[in-house]
Amino acid sequence: MNTTPHPTTQSQPLYQRLASHYRSAIHAGSLVPGDRMPSLRGLMRQHDISLSTAMQLSRHLESEGWLEARPRSGYFVRRPLRSTLAKVSEPRMDVTPDPAQYVGIHARVSDFVSRGRLHMVKTNLAVARCAPELYPGEALKQATMRVLRRHPNLLVSASSPRGNPEFRAVLAKRALGLGMTLSPNEVQITNGCIEALNLALRAVARPGDTIAVESPTFYGLLQVLESLGLRALEIPTSPQTGISIDALELALQTYDNIKAVVVVPHLQNPLGSIMPDAHKQRLVQLCEDNAVVLIEDDTYSELVSERTRGDAPLRAMKSWDKTGNVIYCASLHKILAPGLRLGWMAAGRWQARVEMLKFSQTRSNEELSQLAAADFIASPAYDRHLRRLRSTLQVQREKTAEAIASYFPPGTRLTVPDGGLSLWVELPQKLSSKRVFDAALQEQILVTPGLMFSNSLRFDPFLRINCGWPHSQDVEQALQRLGQIVARLL
Repeated sequence: MNTTPHPTTQSQPLYQRLASHYRSAIHAGSLVPGDRMPSLRGLMRQHDISLSTAMQLSRHLESEGWLEARPRSGYFVRRPLRSTLAKVSEPRMDVTPDPAQYVGIHARVSDFVSRGRLHMVKTNLAVARCAPELYPGEALKQATMRVLRRHPNLLVSASSPRGNPEFRAVLAKRALGLGMTLSPNEVQITNGCIEALNLALRAVARPGDTIAVESPTFYGLLQVLESLGLRALEIPTSPQTGISIDALELALQTYDNIKAVVVVPHLQNPLGSIMPDAHKQRLVQLCEDNAVVLIEDDTYSELVSERTRGDAPLRAMKSWDKTGNVIYCASLHKILAPGLRLGWMAAGRWQARVEMLKFSQTRSNEELSQLAAADFIASPAYDRHLRRLRSTLQVQREKTAEAIASYFPPGTRLTVPDGGLSLWVELPQKLSSKRVFDAALQEQILVTPGLMFSNSLRFDPFLRINCGWPHSQDVEQALQRLGQIVARLL
């Protein structure tokens, strides 16, 4: 059995590289359910590894659901239960979408948020971020103290309008890994990605204009559109490959007032889809040909799994931008520290307008958090943190998916994304997620109903379930109870 790892996976721990090797063997049918895995000593001899590495390898595959341990017999290959679930259904792509003004989405979101805050919540499966212990809190605290020692007057000095130059330089350097070549002067620091999106939309559109969005899409974007008086055009989006380029092209032929397209190419929220490079390149060209601005929300790309990252480097859509028509927006909120609220953008030919809008709207960001983040991101510890985070989230996604497959009634559909913080679950018999939300809240369980992600009701039979918290007994029991609620409501 050839165990030579792919060159691009060398940064992974050895046990993960070997786990990927055995996972591929199971996918290929070289190992089938019921087959016995080599013993720990057999793994040690075959791969010239330590007992500790052999145990990590076996336990890792067990945590993902690919192996089961039998008393006094060792590990055996199994088929994860979640693999028996049908994938989330694909949308129809052959219909012309209708533009809908998002009147009332803010009220719907506000009701969801306020009820979640007013009720006692024991298990929160709604929030799309990680548990605090998964972020490098101590390292960021040390970085903050180093910054204050280097810049004792930082807190009593005015901030730079574009953001701290050192932080912008670090971000521009990291952007090279996504295929972008940016000057630090092209980087504008924002209060999270939501402000970046707000600035991008204000720069390119006026009240009454139409913006094409993915369907379903992040409800925070729908709130921004409503607050700016913009009309949204929902474009069908695949749980596998992202926004339908064909449907968007049809929409551009049908409507002449589409000013921009907003897309999440990597781990789309809530679907978890990842756009193939060919789709990204085609979308960039389509928007350029039709004089429509492309706004790229790249909040989640660092959470794409090691498995996918090992096949080919991820590329931002802006890496194909030759004319400045793509506005790139990103954030450290999900991947580094939710408490910092640090986002950034590169607005291409709209840069000067974005800078002025930022000045008029919120002025500059404070610089202590920027310098602390720059200190940490510039060190090797940042990539080590990201590898650990991706590995931990993969285990948590697999365990959550296994629980859903175990406890939810027949007819449940699920697509497990190749990275990210959440799962998009399709309920049986078009059951209303609003009813599930209401019933679960009474049991102190908070979930995100699918109707939050569109102004229409087409996604009411879906739930978004968070996987960012460690899969504790409380989480397992909450998922079991949630499955019982779904079965009862059917």
